Amino acid sequence: MSNQRKFNITVLPGDGIGPEVIDQGIKVLDAVADRFGFSLEYCVGDIGAIAIDRHGTPLPDETIDACTKADAVFLGAIGHPKYDHDPSAKIRPEQGLLKLRKSLGLYANIRPVTVYPELADLSPLKKHILDGTDFVIYRELTSGIYFGKSGRNPEENGAYDTCYYNEAEIRRITKLAFDAARQRSGKVTLVDKANVLESSRLWREIVRDMAASAEGIELEYLFVDNAAMQMIVAPNQFDVVLTSNMFGDILSDEGSVISGSLGMLPSASIGEHSSLFEPVHGSYPQAAGKDIANPLATILSGAMLLESLEQFEAAKAIRDAVALICRFGIGTQDLKMNITCSCSQLGDLITSAIQEGETFGLRRGTIEESVSTII
Repeated sequence: MSNQRKFNITVLPGDGIGPEVIDQGIKVLDAVADRFGFSLEYCVGDIGAIAIDRHGTPLPDETIDACTKADAVFLGAIGHPKYDHDPSAKIRPEQGLLKLRKSLGLYANIRPVTVYPELADLSPLKKHILDGTDFVIYRELTSGIYFGKSGRNPEENGAYDTCYYNEAEIRRITKLAFDAARQRSGKVTLVDKANVLESSRLWREIVRDMAASAEGIELEYLFVDNAAMQMIVAPNQFDVVLTSNMFGDILSDEGSVISGSLGMLPSASIGEHSSLFEPVHGSYPQAAGKDIANPLATILSGAMLLESLEQFEAAKAIRDAVALICRFGIGTQDLKMNITCSCSQLGDLITSAIQEGETFGLRRGTIEESVSTII
């Protein structure tokens, strides 16, 4: 095994339930690496509240250095009530994540929205509307109105925020979205406000130009107000959604509600230097240390991490294992499954499903009996 491929992963457990869910994510990553013949080497760093407590800053220089040198970054969660509830706090955990995004040049945020049939009752939408919902949002992350010139006009007590994009910024995220679509159905929906905004008209011009020479891409356009409605009335019509920073911020949060549980939603942020993979949920400090947190969003973020390393079979094995456990009706308390298990038990089950393959499903009865303790 001397020629085994090795990847360097910087792990940032963070705050609250972050360390617990990251432990399960690493457990699963190690299992799938062993099965598919590659290795992962981990370097652990501090970020968020724990970094403030230990280093006086939410993102120490050594953490930045480790992240920029890594093949990928695996993040748990950040945030702590002692900073969240203190309006006078000048240093906050979230500043660490913002600085990390800038340091790594994270220009594209990717959020899959997948509805597992066994969890459909948790969604606010009716089951017949949810059926077949499986799409992914590609959001531009480093430009647009959040990063344009802003200011105040004291003479009129007014304020302004400028939305600016250039061609290179639009092209690089569009390429990612097109590449993803080719691995799916080929359909890309560009969400903009081209009937009003000049920046949206630039998006539409450039994306249309790229689609004209892009093989296998079916491009459609939706104004953002219509897209917000369509995501609720017929979410299964979408496959790859491509959009700007602010629209993507809003629509990805809307999409996160569809699945019924934040505990199921992974995400990736693609960067110029390295890429970051993390669950969508927060640090949930009330559950920290109780072994009740849902690790599936982190485990599924690990699958996205492996895809970035071109370990596609391994990523699929993780997703298949998660889907199998859901079909068994086993999950943490937030999922309201028939059988409730702990965070670590769920990580163990996913690991066993990966290690044992088809034989795992054959012993369903003994598996259910072993985890039938209600928390």
